[in-house]
Amino acid sequence: MNYKCLYNPILMEPNVLILIALIFIILVGSACCSGAEAAFLAVNSIRIIELATKQKPKGAANQLLKLRKHLGRTLTVITITNNGFNIIGSLILGFYGALVINNRLALTIFSIAFYVLVVLIGEVVPKAIGTRFSLQIAILAVPILRTLNILMRPFLTLIEKLFPVITAENEISTDEEEIRQMAKIGSQKGLIEADEAAMISKVFQLNDLKAKDLMIPRVSAPSINGSETIEEISKLILVNDSPWWVVLGDKVDKIQGVANREKLLTAIINNKKSSLISELCEPVDYIPEMIKIDKLLTTFDNNNKGVKVVVDEFGGFVGLIGAEAILSVLAGWWKE
Repeated sequence: MNYKCLYNPILMEPNVLILIALIFIILVGSACCSGAEAAFLAVNSIRIIELATKQKPKGAANQLLKLRKHLGRTLTVITITNNGFNIIGSLILGFYGALVINNRLALTIFSIAFYVLVVLIGEVVPKAIGTRFSLQIAILAVPILRTLNILMRPFLTLIEKLFPVITAENEISTDEEEIRQMAKIGSQKGLIEADEAAMISKVFQLNDLKAKDLMIPRVSAPSINGSETIEEISKLILVNDSPWWVVLGDKVDKIQGVANREKLLTAIINNKKSSLISELCEPVDYIPEMIKIDKLLTTFDNNNKGVKVVVDEFGGFVGLIGAEAILSVLAGWWKE
């Protein structure tokens, strides 16, 4: 067999190598732009913020956050660069390819093959990779995009004046419904526990409830007279296991304080039978009946007292609410 017949001298000519180099540059450039574009659109803003807080102010994540904030400008830079590779590069390649390939049929096949390569290698595959590894690729693209941003600044300024929508800042925000859906999806995919997702949903419910929805109404609230002694109310305290008692004065709406059952039981054990209830009660924390539960929860954090007296718009005693009532909502025990 004569191996010399298999040797094609055209493959060694410089013009063919240049043609191959042009194809390589166009495909790589297009792929990088497509991957970066997909990464910037798919990257999770919360993950960027989380990473940025752990880095220095001039770290890659912080720079990525700035580029992501001006997403319209960033995508414009990527689009201009990508079109430069695809359109201008294809024109140059077509012109040079016609010089190298003299046969029309071969030139047609070459054009079709190059189109398929651009679609697959320059668009589809890099966008899939960019979406899959969005954070890593977006961070890698930061220095290049910052450089291109500086080089294209005059052109970008002109475009932004003609199309102001490009300059709009992309604020990182979310809402209640989006967080609910994220928790639900995370639970379905096994990323978080089902009870954790349910509790996240219950947290938002706190903003929809008011103190009057969870309080023990006045008619059912455990109460004792402040003028009574420990001996007089000892049987009542032993029978009723309510943790807190409202200590009433001589008038209907006059409240002297609130008494902790444990403190009253301690007085009974220590044989302080002659002690007045008013001497053992604690100061009252009043809250309006229309206060939202999420705000009420923070007031329980600020002190160790686990109960509040609920009053109406006229200051009248209408009920009693404890921290356990709020916890029952978070635990899912509370029913409307």
